[in-house]
Amino acid sequence: MNLIVCIKQVPNTTEIKIDPKTNTLIREGVESILNPFDTYAIEEAVRIKEAQGGTVTVISMGPPQVESTLREAIALGADRMILLSDRKFAGADTWATSLALAAAIRKLGDSDLIFTGQQAIDGDTAQVGPGIAAHLDIPQTCFVRKVESISEKHIVLQRLMEDGYDRVQMTLPGVITVVKEINLPRLPSLRGKKNAKTAELTIWNCDDLELDEKTVGLNGSPTQVVNIFTPHIEKLTEKFTGESDAAVSLIVKRLDELTKR
Repeated sequence: MNLIVCIKQVPNTTEIKIDPKTNTLIREGVESILNPFDTYAIEEAVRIKEAQGGTVTVISMGPPQVESTLREAIALGADRMILLSDRKFAGADTWATSLALAAAIRKLGDSDLIFTGQQAIDGDTAQVGPGIAAHLDIPQTCFVRKVESISEKHIVLQRLMEDGYDRVQMTLPGVITVVKEINLPRLPSLRGKKNAKTAELTIWNCDDLELDEKTVGLNGSPTQVVNIFTPHIEKLTEKFTGESDAAVSLIVKRLDELTKR
C-alpha cells in the first residue's frame, strides 16, 4: 500500500513571536518539534505497512529546518520524506497549506491512504486534513480512534464522537485524521536512527508542484490575520456591607434586578 503522512513542525514554546508586518508566526530561531498529534498518524501508517506491506511517505511544508522533523519520522518507521519549501509558501493559511500538500500527493501518483494528526498544536484548527481531501476530491474520515480492517478498496474505521463512536466504512483512496486514542507511538529504533541519517530528502518548490504563486502562501490564503491585540478586560463589581442576613438580602435583590434586564 502507498501510505502518505502529512506532518508539521511546530514551535516548542509558548513564547510565540508575531511578525508585525504579516501578522504570521516567526519560526526562524525558535526551537521546533514534530507536532505531537502527528506521531500517532506516523505510528498507524507504519503499523499498516508492517501488516499489509507497502511504503510510508512523509510530507511536510516549511523552511529548510523542517528536515530534522522529517528525519525524525524516518527514524519512527517511514520510508521516504518530501519537503515542500519555497518562500512563496510563507504565511499560508490552512486552505493554501492543504492545496500545496494535495499538489504534492498528486505529483507522487497513486496513493491508497493519507494520514494527518487530529490537529496541530500551534493553530488547533483541524482543517488541513479535510482540506487535502477536498482538493483531491476523495473521501475523508476525521477523529479516527481505530482502524478495524483495510483492503485494497475499503477501510473500516471507528470515528470518535462526543457520546461514543461511529463505525464507518470508507472507500479508498481517502484521508483520515487520527486522535491520540488510536495507538501508542513507538520510540525510534537504532536501525531507524541509522536510516534517518542516510535517507534522501526530496525538496519540491512551487514550480515543481506546478502551482500558481497567487494560490499559495499569504497570497493564496483567503483567511488572513488583520490585527493582533490583547483584549481589555474590565470587571464591574459591587460591594455589599452590613450584617450577613441583610447583605444576603441585598445580593439576592440585586441579582433579581440584573436578571430582569
